Amino acid sequence: MPYPITPLRRWAPSSLKSVSTTPDAPSAVTPTVSDLLCFDLYTTSRAVTGFYRPILDKAGITYPQFLVMLLLWEKDSRPIRELVQELDLEYSTLSPLIKRLEKSGLLVRVTHPDDERSVLVQLTDKGRELRWIGAEMFNQLGKALGMTLEEIAILRKALNRVKHGAERQ
Repeated sequence: MPYPITPLRRWAPSSLKSVSTTPDAPSAVTPTVSDLLCFDLYTTSRAVTGFYRPILDKAGITYPQFLVMLLLWEKDSRPIRELVQELDLEYSTLSPLIKRLEKSGLLVRVTHPDDERSVLVQLTDKGRELRWIGAEMFNQLGKALGMTLEEIAILRKALNRVKHGAERQ
């Protein structure tokens, strides 16, 4: 049975202790690692990526490579700059991923027919054949989490608020 998601309440972890940073300074709150939202996000990300690893290993790709492929399964023949924007990555990070996928025969880079300065990334037949991965990953994680689609949507909305709030700073 899925665990219900309850609204977040303002809280202060009980492990937080008031500690003086210097003898004459006012006390400051010192969190433990388990008090940090960023640690929860980090460990959750690692756990989910680790959950996907057996499926990705079967396909011979990494999680970042899977994200590139997923975008191309949604819409093939995309400029590299569009993939950079969609994945929120630097060009210098994405370029080696694309080169490895090309070397594996899953995609090709071609010059844009209307703008020779632009490079398009396109799936090969071998790349299209791996489309099953996205559905399998989505279905298996949903079952493993024991969450309804509505609960997952609420969680994703909350995570997007966290991301956008952090980006504003």
